[in-house]
Amino acid sequence: MSRYALFTLLCLVACDRGEPPRGPSSTAPAATGAPASPTAAHRRRLSRPKRAPEDPRAAGPADGGATGDGGTDAGPDAGDGSVAPTALAPPALLGSDGKPLPQTEDQPAQSSAWFDAGVRALFRAIQVDDPSIAEAFFFPLVAYQQVKDVKEPKRDWERRLMANFRRDVHDYHKRLGPKAADARFVGIDLPKERTKWMKPRSEGNKLGYFRVTRSRLRYQTADGKPATLEVTSLISWRGEWYLVHLNGFQ
Repeated sequence: MSRYALFTLLCLVACDRGEPPRGPSSTAPAATGAPASPTAAHRRRLSRPKRAPEDPRAAGPADGGATGDGGTDAGPDAGDGSVAPTALAPPALLGSDGKPLPQTEDQPAQSSAWFDAGVRALFRAIQVDDPSIAEAFFFPLVAYQQVKDVKEPKRDWERRLMANFRRDVHDYHKRLGPKAADARFVGIDLPKERTKWMKPRSEGNKLGYFRVTRSRLRYQTADGKPATLEVTSLISWRGEWYLVHLNGFQ
């Protein structure tokens, strides 16, 4: 055999051994199928404890503010009346069948969640000269159409009662003066001696209701002095108070 043939044969035998290459790629898995050793970075990741999933129920409001009862916003300081609910949601006026719920003979309490929110909204409406803020606190049309014994109760409600309410809000706003924004809501006094049940036909009404007159809306002026505004008449519907005359009867 020639030297060239012998050299070729030796090269073929050496290549047949299948020795793994050396260098950075030597971390490949062994023939037994065992996993390769993790890199240092991989080991650091594995050593970190997993964070427990956050419970969304434990989180507070996104802005950290407080929310009042009934989906209304209590604002940054619900105690001083400077911020009123962004939306007043009155008690149910219609049944599940869509028909108006009937009047009851339940006398309203001196305070309730609905009444307190309504009075705050009323003061805020006066403070910023915006009657729409407290319109939901006004005696509702669906109730007035059942109560009032007139030919066109809707027209009377819109053109007399609601129109007078808006006028009175504007007038009271002027009474608060140039520092109306700095006035502070305190509360409302409902005189028990002026609370009475109004029988049907007593005020041109087809249904009876409770009425309280000459209540006093209490507040502090910008200078910290106590002051009041008259709330002429509140009447009841299904055991809750609603405003019907803010300042005077007409």
